[in-house]
Amino acid sequence: MAGTPLKVRWTARRNAVFANPKFQYWAAKLPLIRRIARSRAGTMFDLVVGFSYSQILRAVVDSGLLDVLKHGPLGASEIAGRIDLSDDATLCLLRAARALDLAEEVLEDGWMLGQQGAVLQADEGTQAMIRHHRLLYRDLEAPLELLRKDRSEATELSRFWSYAGALHGAAEAGRETTEYSRLMATSQQFVADQVLAAFRFPARARLLDVGGGHGAFLGHVGRAYPGIELGLFDLPEVVENAREPLASEFGVERLSFHPGNFFRDSIPAGFDLVSLVRILHDHDDGPALDLLRNIRRALDPGKRLMIAEPMARVPGAEAMGEAFFGLYLWAMGSGRARSAEEIRAMLAEAGFSASKTVPTPQPVIASIVVATA
Repeated sequence: MAGTPLKVRWTARRNAVFANPKFQYWAAKLPLIRRIARSRAGTMFDLVVGFSYSQILRAVVDSGLLDVLKHGPLGASEIAGRIDLSDDATLCLLRAARALDLAEEVLEDGWMLGQQGAVLQADEGTQAMIRHHRLLYRDLEAPLELLRKDRSEATELSRFWSYAGALHGAAEAGRETTEYSRLMATSQQFVADQVLAAFRFPARARLLDVGGGHGAFLGHVGRAYPGIELGLFDLPEVVENAREPLASEFGVERLSFHPGNFFRDSIPAGFDLVSLVRILHDHDDGPALDLLRNIRRALDPGKRLMIAEPMARVPGAEAMGEAFFGLYLWAMGSGRARSAEEIRAMLAEAGFSASKTVPTPQPVIASIVVATA
């Protein structure tokens, strides 16, 4: 390894030591590092059997067990009748849920929600995502086969996600936007909370949400900042579905609606701030750069673009960015998770004069990059 960078030599040496059975035995025995060794062993075990955890979670949600346990404590037999399982099957599911803190046996045969279960039961957005992941599970049944196809064939996710599906002839663009937008709206609360906690909007300004679906994100901003005028740009059928609910809450004088396709049509001008919320990572580099250029042409100098989405290589959220979203977007047939540095480089190439990252409380949900025209 002569001439090899120090980091490479150190990493190779570390891996050789960690892989040595004698070191593993010694580490498990030594009191000072026993806790670290056990933690690493637990992490490896979770990686090996994590698929079963996700399926337990799915069964808990699909069966309605969370809503039943909310009214506990209840016995397993009574729960069985409510979720349409046998007594033995119900007890198996309850015990598995207990191990994941989704359920808790507070007294003998008296079951209630666990701490994680209480959080999940109250969160319709996360439950919607768990139900939606049935498509990802099917696509990942043979992960190497999925990767070897190089996105050349339609998948369960690309069929569901009409924009990506249209790329492969699996769906006509816009055909499934209602179901897609409903899923995005139920889960948009997470990202909106992170954005509102981290980014200070102008008290009075004009905001355009590009690809804003049914207006869920705009709704959160509009309620938090009564002085902001709200604009929505999305496909015509999506905008039409959003028009009445937004107008009934905020009034038509505060709103503007802009139907169009952000790859073919110009982004409306005259806005102080444009937001891209969970949009950029849905698209490959070429189309993503085209979108950024389209937005840049619409912004006057000094006006801003805010990008909020899960990003790659974020400390503390690495697995969400490149493991989950990496494979999710691959299966979807379009897009990839990018680091903040990659996004900022694309923004510079698109003609923005400056950009910066804005830390969020929970980067596992979303990170923020703000660019100035």
